[in-house]
Amino acid sequence: MQDSRPATLTVFLIAVMTAATAGLGAAVSGGSEDVWYFALEKPGLTPPDIIFAVVWPILFVLMAFGAILVRIKAGSFANASAALGLYFLQLTANLSWSWLFFGFHQVLIAIVALGILWLLIVIMMRTFAKHSVAAAILQIPYLIWVTFAGYLNASILLLNQ
Repeated sequence: MQDSRPATLTVFLIAVMTAATAGLGAAVSGGSEDVWYFALEKPGLTPPDIIFAVVWPILFVLMAFGAILVRIKAGSFANASAALGLYFLQLTANLSWSWLFFGFHQVLIAIVALGILWLLIVIMMRTFAKHSVAAAILQIPYLIWVTFAGYLNASILLLNQ
């Protein structure tokens, strides 16, 4: 049964919440301009700041597009509620990592948040696949990048003790 509310409302909500997460995360992620981050000893595989500035927007677009595909394929918000609930939950975990690491300089707690985020992405992908395999596949770059972020986060913790 089709939802009486238009899918455009959900699409708008996904777009707004994803953009807000990206913006609020970027607000504390100053890269080399962040005195605290600049002073940290970083692992050899740390990419230049410009890579982060390019990769994250692409990942947020892929994430949102996957969630939109799920909503459309599900036919209603109610049918997609578990998958979209996970989507919004992982956005919250994503934002918490940015703020814990860059905003509050809590590198160890940020690793815990990153582990939770990683698990949420995996669970979200499995749930997305029930509605759209393409939506789940679109999350693979995100999962890879968060895995790499885990390496960076853990290395920074170890190198700066």
